[in-house]
Amino acid sequence: MLTKTGLYVITGGPGTGKTSLIEELKTVGYQTVKEVARDIIKEQQLQGGNALPWKDTGLYTSMMLERSVESYLAHKENEGILFFDRGIPDTLAYARLIGLTDRKEIELAVDKYRYSRQVFILPPWENIYHTDKERKQSFNEAIDTYNVMKDVYKDAGYTLIEVPKLPVTERRNFVISSINSF
Repeated sequence: MLTKTGLYVITGGPGTGKTSLIEELKTVGYQTVKEVARDIIKEQQLQGGNALPWKDTGLYTSMMLERSVESYLAHKENEGILFFDRGIPDTLAYARLIGLTDRKEIELAVDKYRYSRQVFILPPWENIYHTDKERKQSFNEAIDTYNVMKDVYKDAGYTLIEVPKLPVTERRNFVISSINSF
């Protein structure tokens, strides 16, 4: 199992400020990769498709895995530091959350496509949590998602670094300081 340094994942449950943090890192010159799950939801809603977390969860999971692997492969040769808004293990966490029994393909992808050992995880934060057209989970579901994410990344051999609940610029500084100390 080869870990690719420089490819950092920022993860956590929904509504924890991951995308805001990714955007903040981008504003100071870091390369970033947006989350694939939200794109799938938007596309499926526009097309009237069923690959949605509240419709055909199996199809949604399959598309999430396919797009996550494509995204990883498109960026794996990146030089320097790059931040992913979620990683392939997030698909496995989702599969566990929905009780998908056939997870072998996802587990193989988690083992094969590796990011930097250190993964940044954002904890549930009720003060900033909100729902929207793509995020329909309750705050309690967001907490459950966070806990499963932690387990999946730990089980996959990653070291989790919890990002404190701070304003986004301070979160950005925390992440940058952390990667500079690895």
